[in-house]
Amino acid sequence: MSTVYEMIRLAIQKKQHVLATYKGHYREMCPHVLGTKHGRQQVLCYQFAGTSDSGLAPAGHPSNWRCITISNLQDVEIRDGDWHTAPNHSRPQTCVDAVDVEIEL
Repeated sequence: MSTVYEMIRLAIQKKQHVLATYKGHYREMCPHVLGTKHGRQQVLCYQFAGTSDSGLAPAGHPSNWRCITISNLQDVEIRDGDWHTAPNHSRPQTCVDAVDVEIEL
């Protein structure tokens, strides 16, 4: 497992933020589900700040979910802060098919 994977795993367990660059955009996210899909390490995050190709809706909006391929994350940092999510967290997700760890809300 990659060091970044382990950082995100700990962030889920402690309900911490993940700050990183992904696809050229700085993002601030709360990771919810970590594991693999087709053998690739991925994380389902709720993005609450920063930028993305699709833009960012207001806080709490259900369109701010991001499926992130861990190998594409750069400059990863973990920090404490208020937890962010959306009301549709309980809907089935397709980002991760082999779940390693998931947030307990």
